[in-house]
Amino acid sequence: MAALNVSVVSADREVWSGEAAMVVARTVEGEIGILPGHEPMLAILAGGEVRVTLPGGEKITASAEDGFLSVHADAVQVVASRAELA
Repeated sequence: MAALNVSVVSADREVWSGEAAMVVARTVEGEIGILPGHEPMLAILAGGEVRVTLPGGEKITASAEDGFLSVHADAVQVVASRAELA
C-alpha cells in the first residue's frame, strides 16, 4: 500500500515527520483530504488542526497557524509559523 511522507514544521523546529495513509488540513478555501497519488498542490493554511492518519489507523493531531501546505510526489509538507502536537 502506498504511503505519504509527511512533515509538519514550525519556524523553529520539526514537529512531526513520518509515513501516513491520509492527511486532513484546513486551508483558506476549506478543509482538504490528501491521500497517496494526490495531485501536486500548494495551499495557504487557515488556523486549525492538521490530522494525520498513520498506516495502522492511529491518528496524530497538530495545531498549525500562519503557513502553507505543499503536496508533491506523495510528500506532504506543512510549514507554519507556529505548530505543535495536540
